[in-house]
Amino acid sequence: MPEIIETTVFHLDELSDAAKEKARAWYRNDAVDDDWFECVYDDFERICKILGVRLDTRAVGLYGGGTRRKPCIWFSGFWSQGDGACFEGRYAHAKAASRNMREHAPKDEELHRIADALQAIQRRNFYQLHAVMTHRGHYSHELSMAISVERASPNSQEMTADAEDAVIEALRDLARWLYRQLEREYDYLTSGEVVDEAIVANDYTFTEDGQRFG
Repeated sequence: MPEIIETTVFHLDELSDAAKEKARAWYRNDAVDDDWFECVYDDFERICKILGVRLDTRAVGLYGGGTRRKPCIWFSGFWSQGDGACFEGRYAHAKAASRNMREHAPKDEELHRIADALQAIQRRNFYQLHAVMTHRGHYSHELSMAISVERASPNSQEMTADAEDAVIEALRDLARWLYRQLEREYDYLTSGEVVDEAIVANDYTFTEDGQRFG
């Protein structure tokens, strides 16, 4: 025969301190949205466009069937050696990148520096440098990006001696910047204040020891 079992449940503010920490740990592990990083990706796509980076895309299946295109961006984090972010795509000179970057992110000095570095090396090579970025290996950090740099000169002029290293370093710095934004966003979403607000807003309940109920 079916049985009726009664369980007393508690809201977050009714739990002991130890139970609250258990409830918060549940939220951080199981309830943070799987696509929490999408807003960071969206901004990164805009930044890439300003710099002249065209991200490759890949087909991703949808729950209801069909597919959609997503940028080739990968990351792992945020606690292990080897964590980081990387991307695939192509780079070419973008006009007024330094000015446009300052308009888009007026307080981000690292993005200004990256834009300036790319503009400077392009200027020395008559704005003819191109690069291709591909992901290699099992890790997802800036050094897992294979970056090939060429100069598309109609007169077959060679790149300046510093061109390849300068472009590679700037693009890897961009991947490092992306990782810091992802880490910052995750730290914010899993901070105590934000976690508590989310638990209360969703009216989650718990057993006395902080175990999620339902």
